[in-house]
Amino acid sequence: MKQRSFALKCLPQAIVVMGLSTGISPQLFAQEAITLEEVTVTAQRREQSLQDVPVAVTAFSADAMEQAGTATIVDLQRSAPNTTLQVSRGTNSTLTAYVRGIGQADPLWGFEPGVGLYVDDVYFARPQAGVLDVFDVERVEVLRGPQGTLYGKNTIGGAVKYVTKKLTGEPEFSAKASVGSYGQRDLTISGQLPLIQDQLSMGVSVARLQRDGFGTFLQSGEENYNKDLLAARVSLEYTPSEDVFIRFAADKTDDDSNAKGGHRLTPSLRLPTEITPADVFDTNADMDTNNEVKSSGASLTVEWQLNDQYTFKSVSSYREGETFTNIDFDNTSLPSLHVPAVYDDDQTTQEFQLTYTGENTTIIGGLYYYKGNAAGAFDVLLGAFDGAFGIPGNFNALTAGNVDTESLAAYFHATYDISEQLSLTLGARYTRDDKEATVFKQTQGVDGRSSQLGGNTIFDLLPPATDYTNDDSWSEFSPRISMDYRINDEVMVYASYAEGFKSGGFDMRGDASKLPSTTEGYDPETVSTWEVGTKTELWDNRLRLNAALFYSDYKDVQVTVQQSADGGSNFVSAVLNAGEATIKGGEIEALAQLTEGLSAQFTLGYLDAEFDEVISGGVNVADSWEFANTPDLTSSLNLSYAHEMGDKGSMVATTGFSYRGETRIFPQVASLVDEDSYTLWDASVVWYSPDDHWTVGLYGKNLGDEEYRVGGYNFGNLGLESSVIGYYGDPRTVTLSVQYKM
Repeated sequence: MKQRSFALKCLPQAIVVMGLSTGISPQLFAQEAITLEEVTVTAQRREQSLQDVPVAVTAFSADAMEQAGTATIVDLQRSAPNTTLQVSRGTNSTLTAYVRGIGQADPLWGFEPGVGLYVDDVYFARPQAGVLDVFDVERVEVLRGPQGTLYGKNTIGGAVKYVTKKLTGEPEFSAKASVGSYGQRDLTISGQLPLIQDQLSMGVSVARLQRDGFGTFLQSGEENYNKDLLAARVSLEYTPSEDVFIRFAADKTDDDSNAKGGHRLTPSLRLPTEITPADVFDTNADMDTNNEVKSSGASLTVEWQLNDQYTFKSVSSYREGETFTNIDFDNTSLPSLHVPAVYDDDQTTQEFQLTYTGENTTIIGGLYYYKGNAAGAFDVLLGAFDGAFGIPGNFNALTAGNVDTESLAAYFHATYDISEQLSLTLGARYTRDDKEATVFKQTQGVDGRSSQLGGNTIFDLLPPATDYTNDDSWSEFSPRISMDYRINDEVMVYASYAEGFKSGGFDMRGDASKLPSTTEGYDPETVSTWEVGTKTELWDNRLRLNAALFYSDYKDVQVTVQQSADGGSNFVSAVLNAGEATIKGGEIEALAQLTEGLSAQFTLGYLDAEFDEVISGGVNVADSWEFANTPDLTSSLNLSYAHEMGDKGSMVATTGFSYRGETRIFPQVASLVDEDSYTLWDASVVWYSPDDHWTVGLYGKNLGDEEYRVGGYNFGNLGLESSVIGYYGDPRTVTLSVQYKM
């Protein structure tokens, strides 16, 4: 039987999750001194102490996330400064990710993210199914600033790394059941077995996550904001010798949650008497709630220690995803402005990496190959407008297309210790992107007087507005240089310069009949960032204080603007490299062990992000634009108290607050969708049995029941209709979890 003492040597593998927990490991009791645990991260593609890495990183350990009751990675934005991780508007599992003002607001196929998402070094190219549920995890790292040297394109804002647990080689079993508000009922089972002692092990994890809706589709009685997800992971780890490690991993996720209905923020022009529900989670949307998101993949990792200095690593992977969903853009009982959509994507990646570790030098070099296809289609069904334009039947606008991408990169990253105190890091990456896109857009009609196709005949109202295939190529060189100086054992300072880019592409919604230049596509956007920072461990290693200041020059920003189609007043939406911007700010992360049992964590992020130039219709409209999903201030304050109860086990109680400033949802114009500042309050209590077999947790999230928007649509000028729609973060929830390990 293990006994614990709260004279802690260790605190979390980094910063607290959701403001709830310092992540006290139940295995780290009975230490001689109150100090902070060393945090290991792989931000530079090799294991290093967090305090030795000249990069702004926030890391969340499995213990921290367990004590916080972290459900998905979107919960982590509460304690990661200058970071937005949210569920995209109208979806359940599509990720909206922004770091330091840079990200991806539109999850349409063919558009690229600005924050890279990685699971065990495998890049996830699409945001669909990117809201990863937290189970079978070792840690999650949030890297801030451009990571173009080691991680490549589409990491100009930063990167999120989800690191799963490695197998121990011993028989293990764990089962966790949770019940909670809104009919929450979750079950997670995981285990591992050695198949060949000390050589081959197999692990399996399965999670069934269900919850009733926060609200209701009032027209049909279906649940709104419910959850119905099944996820599984399997891994095989083979160690044929001391020098070789092979890991095969596969995962699959099926999300059958209902499509989301939104909350109208303006009255309907066509149904002015229809009352908007008082509860923001209820909706008048009359669409089909059928929704399905499937994601699966497999990877093979081989690590070979060639000798004491050289290590070779190969990472091969394949992923694919399918999505079918519905969005009701007017959210009324009228069968109009319905948008059924399908997405289909796949990707194959291969990376070869060679690491050299010498007495004063560490060098990482590699080759990376990516090949992927992203395809999709959606209709805009305007059924309730029948006859409004002199058209005999209903009509819809069809948009469809696909993008093939092939990317090849070579990178080099070297750190040289000039002295025991001073180190220099130089990095560079060359990337070549080749893309081919097919885009189709056409308005079609449905004649209700015929019976040739389900009682209707589909006919073309107009020639296709867009019907083209085109290709383009881009090459980019992304350098990095940094110097770090260790003043003493407690204080390290660093300065760095880094560049990154987001790939160019083609506008899947482009209207070539009004703006022929849409067929030419748009170029990559780039960012150059200067950063200075410090990493310190003070007060006899009881206080960890890390801080950074940064300045970014953001060029060729890909923005959606209203571009003149004829040199006059005829405007059409277009994606252009129309923006130049400046981003500056700072971040503070502090973790302190105040007493033997009491710890505190504080984070603060400040951003001053401004567009310097946005050309729309030949006019600079930058003064009216603001960065989307980027509050100027984010902060959190959290307290955690650990108590040893002798033969009754041990307990960790936590509470904390997280704050987000005012947020613009769409950069072009202020609207009702924009969110005011808000504060969330969370708390939890976790009990560990004396033998470590049982864990019981009680978790409360958003205990103040704060109402806050995380996204929306702003279509206030549809002519016959005005549609401004909001989607909201989770209300107050309470969850009770019981876990058994053996």
